[in-house]
Amino acid sequence: MNIEDELRERIFRWGPYGLLALSTVITLFTVDELMTPAKLYALGPTVAAALALHLWAGAAGVHRTGEVSVSKGVYYGLRTLLGLVLTVLNPFYSIYAVQGYFDSHDMLAVRWARVGLLVTAGTMAYGQAAGVWALFAALFVLHAGLALTFEHLGAKADLDRKKKAETILALEEANSRLEEALTENAALHDQLIVQAREAGVADERRRLAAEIHDTIAQALTGIVTQLQAAADSPDRAAAQAHLDRATTLARTGLGEARRSVRDLSPAALVHDDLPGALRKTVADWSQSAAVPAEFTVTGTVDPLHDEIQATLLRIAQEALTNAAKHAHATRVGVTLSYMGDEITLDVRDDGRGFDLVADATIGFGLTGMRARAERLAGTVDIESEPGYGTAVSARVPLVDHA
Repeated sequence: MNIEDELRERIFRWGPYGLLALSTVITLFTVDELMTPAKLYALGPTVAAALALHLWAGAAGVHRTGEVSVSKGVYYGLRTLLGLVLTVLNPFYSIYAVQGYFDSHDMLAVRWARVGLLVTAGTMAYGQAAGVWALFAALFVLHAGLALTFEHLGAKADLDRKKKAETILALEEANSRLEEALTENAALHDQLIVQAREAGVADERRRLAAEIHDTIAQALTGIVTQLQAAADSPDRAAAQAHLDRATTLARTGLGEARRSVRDLSPAALVHDDLPGALRKTVADWSQSAAVPAEFTVTGTVDPLHDEIQATLLRIAQEALTNAAKHAHATRVGVTLSYMGDEITLDVRDDGRGFDLVADATIGFGLTGMRARAERLAGTVDIESEPGYGTAVSARVPLVDHA
């Protein structure tokens, strides 16, 4: 119970005692002027009945706020009737009857509350008319109009108060749900952070694995090839040339490994654009593998985004490594094509090829090429048949350097 309801209960419970006492005191001073002996004899029992009614109401808890009940209706009706009788005995008891204006809506249903207001208005008009019926009629209209007007305003105020209470309750429920949602969102946020961290770690591991495969593994393959060639060469000068190439490959692989760890672009792209880097890469590979290789550029050359250049260069390096390591090719062709909104890289060899359907376990190199292209919304297609060579075609959107 709030403070307002508690105050209303106290006023409705103890107020009638005060009004009855005040009316009785004033009546005692006006007995000779306003009351006949018969009225005076009837006054005592009527006042006693009013006191008994209030004592019963206090014991029954009629004044407590809450739903309208039968006991409240009986109390209000008897009190209003006693107020009318007392006012007939002495007009100053209209002071006691006036309380019917204030608690009708707490005691009665809406329809009967208006009846109670009209009866109270008639009682007040009778007490003030001094027996003049024309004046009584005018005063009754005045009291009834005022009572119904204030009743309407009071009902509207109660409705507004009820709506405000419902709004406050709804806001409290909404705040409670919001707090629960915020708590849940905080937990989800923490979970997403953990998942993002794990995804970042996994992505970095994949990146490093691909870089190691494309740099260190390729360099080691070339070094092993050159060392074997040096060991098999009867000519000391030719063997020394193979050893020099192995040394160069070792230094290049070491530099690329360091750049991969730092997530930098390949060394071949530091001073050259993609066509220039590919031309040098193809030439170096051709000399190292002792396989004729041609490089061709078609379309209008546009400056490309660094990541696109690095991706296509790595794909070309992997395709060339596979051609030397697995295909045993005698001729290789590399074509870079600028096609407006996309760029393609084709690496073809005339090696022994392989069966794409039968060879279900495609190596990490081919898988890595596809993963690199997919990170740029591109694709890598592989065409090969046993005895008919292999063609690797990478296609990515063309995003310029700006």
